[in-house]
Amino acid sequence: MRNLSNPTWIKLKGILFLFLGLLSSVLLFVGQPSLKVGLLLTLTIWCFCRFYYFAFYVIEHYVDPSYRFSGLLSFARYLLSKRRQRP
Repeated sequence: MRNLSNPTWIKLKGILFLFLGLLSSVLLFVGQPSLKVGLLLTLTIWCFCRFYYFAFYVIEHYVDPSYRFSGLLSFARYLLSKRRQRP
């Protein structure tokens, strides 16, 4: 599969992710409208955003400057390969 390089398609992909995330969170909250569900949903979204930041920005800029990410699968392979290289 080729990398997506057209700026218009990249922006559309980002907007679709935003729309799907908003739609799924609204549907979850409508299904169980409570403060607990709202707080847990907010915490879940925040934690996944922080993990994404850690997986790419923190690793690349503070842990291993030679690492270049291309997705979560790439990050998993990176972690597994680093684990095997340790004595």
